[in-house]
Amino acid sequence: MNRFCTIRDMHIQQTIICFFIISAFIGVSCGNTPESKPVIILTTFQKDSILKEKNLAKLAAIQAQIPKITYQKMIIHNGKHLDSIRKAYKKGDSLNRISYRAFTTVNRKDLHYFRVGDTIIIPSIISANLTDYAVFPAVYPAADTIPKIIIVSNHWLSYACYEYGKLVRFAACNTGEERKATFPGRYALNWRHILRHSSINYNWVLPYTWNFHLQAGSAFHQFDMPGRPVSHSCIRQFMDDAKWLFYWGQGAKIMPGTRRYIPLSGTPVVIMDMFDFRRKKGGPWWDLPDNSIKITLPEHPLNFEEALIPISQIPVGSRGSLSNKERYITAEDTLRARGTIRTDIKLRPSIQYNRRKKPNVNGIAPTIPQATGLIQSPK
Repeated sequence: MNRFCTIRDMHIQQTIICFFIISAFIGVSCGNTPESKPVIILTTFQKDSILKEKNLAKLAAIQAQIPKITYQKMIIHNGKHLDSIRKAYKKGDSLNRISYRAFTTVNRKDLHYFRVGDTIIIPSIISANLTDYAVFPAVYPAADTIPKIIIVSNHWLSYACYEYGKLVRFAACNTGEERKATFPGRYALNWRHILRHSSINYNWVLPYTWNFHLQAGSAFHQFDMPGRPVSHSCIRQFMDDAKWLFYWGQGAKIMPGTRRYIPLSGTPVVIMDMFDFRRKKGGPWWDLPDNSIKITLPEHPLNFEEALIPISQIPVGSRGSLSNKERYITAEDTLRARGTIRTDIKLRPSIQYNRRKKPNVNGIAPTIPQATGLIQSPK
């Protein structure tokens, strides 16, 4: 018994000695000398706090580079005043074009729509960088892992494009009128068409179309910009913005072996809110004192609720391809309960798509206005 205990004790002593030798060797190899600092393991909360501080510092640095721009609100009081406005901000050479772009973006309205008695917003600085006029923040930390995302605000009639959380484009837009609204929710770019004709009226030419809802036919495209929500659920843009977005965005992926798009696989599109249709003139941009006001963006943009679209807004011929038809059937009741659709508003049903080429009233196929020189691939 004593002999067994002695042998066992020897094995224990040898094991302890080996342990200390190996530990010392590892310590020297890893550089853990007595002078070395101990390894600090951060909690997830601490890591998130540090990342947040870095993002705030990045935002502060970018914001510091944005010039302070104030806005003067005035009314066009007579024809002479209107002419001077049109002359000051007309399209022309490169300098005039910058003025035109800044003025129309700030007002969400094209120059030829202004009339005597209208309100206009004059920026104190004419900037070639339209992000200087953005109501969206220059940095979007919640999107810093997303290669590209488009955030649209019906309320502000504008949208922002972000690349890994950095604002790269700010644009004015005119969205859907109240009875054919552009409803909030998560969408994605699907397919694009460089020059498309409207399914409602073939004579309406829609350059640089980006579809973002297959069945509803909702799309970004260039068209008239009167400064109010007036479209049939589409997002209208100025030509420069439509062309830029056309080449920047990425469409949906195709399911292998099929011709079907993978849902929500294109560039994400998040429509945040609704326009205040109780306001009969202008919009909240009239009330901005300067460009320091920034709106709050969704904390988890890719988890934003998929858009609720009433079944009446889907043409009859497209309803068979709806993946969750019941959701569309109940959407209007849900949107009314939330106050998204006002109680006294009756939605206008969407018409069936018409893909056949139609002649105009004189029996002659319409020409595409100003197509030459506009529909060119960027150099």
